[in-house]
Amino acid sequence: MNSDVKKLWGEELSWIKAPDLRDKVAKTWELALDRSALTAEDLFKIPFTLKAQTNVSFMDHKRAVVHLSRAVGEKYPEFFSAELPVDMDVLIAGAILADVGKLLEYEKDSQGNIIQGDYGKYIRHPFSGVSLAEQCGVPAPVLHIIAAHAAEGDHVARSVEAYIVHHVDFMTYLPFKERLVPRN
Repeated sequence: MNSDVKKLWGEELSWIKAPDLRDKVAKTWELALDRSALTAEDLFKIPFTLKAQTNVSFMDHKRAVVHLSRAVGEKYPEFFSAELPVDMDVLIAGAILADVGKLLEYEKDSQGNIIQGDYGKYIRHPFSGVSLAEQCGVPAPVLHIIAAHAAEGDHVARSVEAYIVHHVDFMTYLPFKERLVPRN
């Protein structure tokens, strides 16, 4: 794992128990960073969405999604026993990779502002994320989470892990987009 990926995901990657999956997730982030106009440092500074006014960084949002998804996944057995089993490695890997495609969707303009680039206007991050992850050998259950975490996933049956990531992602996005009370 390179130093940029370790800076971004060191703690969270360690939660994936299967070394092969952990390596594939790290390689996906390496590939995305290699192909992106953004640097790892940019991800700690840029807003996590272009669709709402916020100072919450891409990495703060991403890490919140991973941490909250993990917490939800750990609670499922307590309430649902064997009815809704959760593969924690798949869940964590999918949460870490859900927005990796944004590294191809976003660009910097001439003033250094983050914008949706031409590529991103045609290929949204669920699609580019699946492509990046598949190139790195990430298994289908994790690819499914990447593909189904955003609105595009509303048209397919989601796995339990995909439902968790989808809802955690939206519950940490929609309050910024649809604020009841204006921000001061």
